[in-house]
Amino acid sequence: MNKELIVRSSSDIVDFALLKDGKLIELHKDEEDNNFAVGDIFIAKIRKVMPGLNAAFVNVGYEKDGFLHYHDLGPQLPSLMKFIKRVSTGKLRDYTLKDFLMEKDLDKHGKIANAIKSNQSILVQVVKEPISTKGPRISSELSIAGRYIVLVPFSNRISISQKIESQEEKDRLKRLVKSITPKGFGVIIRTVAEGKKVAELDSDLQNLLNRWTAMCKKLYKAHHPTKVLGEMNKASSILRDIFNDSFSNITVDDEELYIQVKDYVQQIAPKKESIVKHYKNGVPIFEKFGIERQIKTSFGRTVSMARGAYLVIEHTEALHVVDVNSGNRSNKEKSQEDTALEVNMISAQEIARQLRLRDMGGIIVIDFIDMGRAENRKKLYNYLRDEMKDDKAKHKILPPSKFGLVQITRQRVRPERNIKTKEENPNQIGGAEIEAPIKVVERINQDLERIFKKDYKKITLNAHPFIAAFLTKGFPSPRSKWFFEHKKWVKVLPRDAYTYLEYHFFDKDGNKIK
Repeated sequence: MNKELIVRSSSDIVDFALLKDGKLIELHKDEEDNNFAVGDIFIAKIRKVMPGLNAAFVNVGYEKDGFLHYHDLGPQLPSLMKFIKRVSTGKLRDYTLKDFLMEKDLDKHGKIANAIKSNQSILVQVVKEPISTKGPRISSELSIAGRYIVLVPFSNRISISQKIESQEEKDRLKRLVKSITPKGFGVIIRTVAEGKKVAELDSDLQNLLNRWTAMCKKLYKAHHPTKVLGEMNKASSILRDIFNDSFSNITVDDEELYIQVKDYVQQIAPKKESIVKHYKNGVPIFEKFGIERQIKTSFGRTVSMARGAYLVIEHTEALHVVDVNSGNRSNKEKSQEDTALEVNMISAQEIARQLRLRDMGGIIVIDFIDMGRAENRKKLYNYLRDEMKDDKAKHKILPPSKFGLVQITRQRVRPERNIKTKEENPNQIGGAEIEAPIKVVERINQDLERIFKKDYKKITLNAHPFIAAFLTKGFPSPRSKWFFEHKKWVKVLPRDAYTYLEYHFFDKDGNKIK
């Protein structure tokens, strides 16, 4: 398995494409004006306490106030509030917490009105970016993420990632981290810490403590609201969270960003520094690596898959709905049950990719093709779980219901990635839109792959004039590529009566090929 990170930079936006064996699996965007990224910490004032919601609204500088629920206050809130008050007034200059007297922990089942009051100063961290009409979701249980560990102030717990399976390794890491963690701080050990030596863990810890100290220095007489600790730039944060030995290539088209990325990789994995490359070709970087085509064909309402199957993805305010269709695929299976299982397995793989690619969060309901056998339903459920193992977002998958529906909840921390795949219809006036030609061509290519495997002497394709022109004009045209690859010539005939997305294949006798 080879992973590649392709970075495209423009004046104020940086796009990050993560490829796995050449296939696009994640797409991120870093915008300069995004002041409320997950992980940012603000010194802010509580605007209004809402006992009915057991929550408060906090002014963090966004047009809508941040939402702070009682359960997001964290048990160490009294210690945090005492610390903020003393640091803000200049009474406390030692930020190490070694001599700081902790307050009694907050009651887990208490009321927000007894914990905080309006106009109080509070440190809050963004845990969910502003989405739709809602302001950011915030927490006062602070954490500062590093490469191998996460630093948690006012805590004494050493926690460890559940993805580390070896109990012996868990015990080793806990023992090492406990020996280097200063008083007043807790630590969460991340999955990538597995196998690391104490020197690497200590270096990461010292870096996080330096960031904590720099943040505390900003609190003295700070204006409210003020961002006192920002997440590192997007390139570094992505590499911090996903970089591992399976990366074979990191390509950046901007020289300044290239130097930043190279420096960061040199810090976290010196042996991998050589995989960072500066792209200087005249062809746009996303075109060169085939990402633009994958974006066009992967977003939108319908998603084509192998062997004619396709997904229909609908979005509502409450949930996302995915419908699985077998399409016009050739049936080589012995029974309807086997066909349903095969299409469902192909779909499960694509759905796991789509959830990461679009960053779909909240409730997702998938209508797989009905299967009669319990063992097949279990096989599908286990396969979907395995495909989603690499997904960093917290998620839970329920087994198929009696109606054959699979329900997934996936953590939503930022707006869903939505890319427009429709273009203006030149046939109509008044804003009507149609699917981009490349999306239709992708489906034609898939059908042709299937048809070429059969022994047809002559193949004719009837399509809308726009699509026919797209397939035949220029050199090499898509039709020429078919000929060079399969040694079979396809006659393409424009049909004015066809709708834009309609096309059909015919054999030498004029019979429709299904």
